[in-house]
Amino acid sequence: MPTISIRGNEMPASPIRKLAPLADAAKQRGTHVFHLNIGQPDLPTPQVAIDAIRRIDRKVLEYSPSAGNRSYREKLTTYYRKFNINLSAEDIIITTGGSEAVLFAFMSCLNPGDEIIVPEPAYANYMAFAISAGARIRTIVTTIEEGFSLPKVEKFEELINERTKGILICNPNNPTGYLYSRREMNQIRDLVKKYDLFLFSDEVYREFIYTGSPYISACHLEGIGNNVVLIDSVSKRYSECGIRIGMLITKNKEVRNAVMKFCQARLSPPLVGQIAAEASLDAPEEYTRETYDEYVERRKCLIDGLNRIPGVYSPIPMGAFYTVARLPVDDSDKFCAWCLSDFEYEGQTVYMAPASGFYTTPDAGRNEVRIAYVLKKEDLMRALFILEKALETYRSLQSDNLPSDD
Repeated sequence: MPTISIRGNEMPASPIRKLAPLADAAKQRGTHVFHLNIGQPDLPTPQVAIDAIRRIDRKVLEYSPSAGNRSYREKLTTYYRKFNINLSAEDIIITTGGSEAVLFAFMSCLNPGDEIIVPEPAYANYMAFAISAGARIRTIVTTIEEGFSLPKVEKFEELINERTKGILICNPNNPTGYLYSRREMNQIRDLVKKYDLFLFSDEVYREFIYTGSPYISACHLEGIGNNVVLIDSVSKRYSECGIRIGMLITKNKEVRNAVMKFCQARLSPPLVGQIAAEASLDAPEEYTRETYDEYVERRKCLIDGLNRIPGVYSPIPMGAFYTVARLPVDDSDKFCAWCLSDFEYEGQTVYMAPASGFYTTPDAGRNEVRIAYVLKKEDLMRALFILEKALETYRSLQSDNLPSDD
């Protein structure tokens, strides 16, 4: 029988979705599962987007241009201007979700064997896209003890060699919720400038910043305009994960020309998705404000609740809608699987993403989980209660299995 490719073998399983069969089996047993594993917002999609889909009056749902509808790209320039990001429609390429934007950026900018530096823990699919491009991710470790802040510049420079082609950041960060400071962004800018690297910047959570600190985009950094490739998506800000609309943005014409070849090969981004996404730009200010306020309340509910559970610690996330929490367990992969396969309390259990899948360093994150606060506060409070009961039971079982002194 033919064997699959090396690339197929190396492709990591998603820590966010790999336990889904266990969750499905729990539901089939009648257990209610609180989904804390995936960043699927439960808040409503803007009504203007739903209405735009309902009003579609076409006899043919045709291909759109490979770069995306021009009307949408032009309208996006006004959106970005609100964040002091000045673009032309030509700087923006519409992609099939932010995932395709990352993949096409890697395929266009990296050769097989090239390396990019990524702070970890990092969004797990970055590793998958690097494998797809034949590139290698070199991770620079951030720690929960230091709130996942960036290490000193010397730590970056220790990883830079003749194969280093870029740095990738997610700001605000998935999975940690960390927000890079101006000092940290300037540190990254100086490295990019000094070594002439690409800066891939995933900024899909810019609407969700919970501190007084300003949002510093990679596009705000002076002197590296042609080095920056910005990744964006409508999935989170408008609760539109399913329409699969993202953006790749760069001032670098050579990069855009290369990306367009991949765009042409996949033909076009989703037509109906673009219609909904373009309409979403007309969502009233109240939509954004109410969404933001809801996540602020959920963040407080979750972090306060986590840190009240004995042995659990979570730093306060400054952006996005995730946190990485440390649990009093020796293996969060086993614990998360056990919660779904062997545990329930009053017919309920929790589904979390083991944090080990967001690291490439062996054994890193082994006692950590990523939690998404995309449930209403009442459900979050109940999920926290269930988590506490699960930890009590799990530790009791582990104690029972310890060898006796007899």
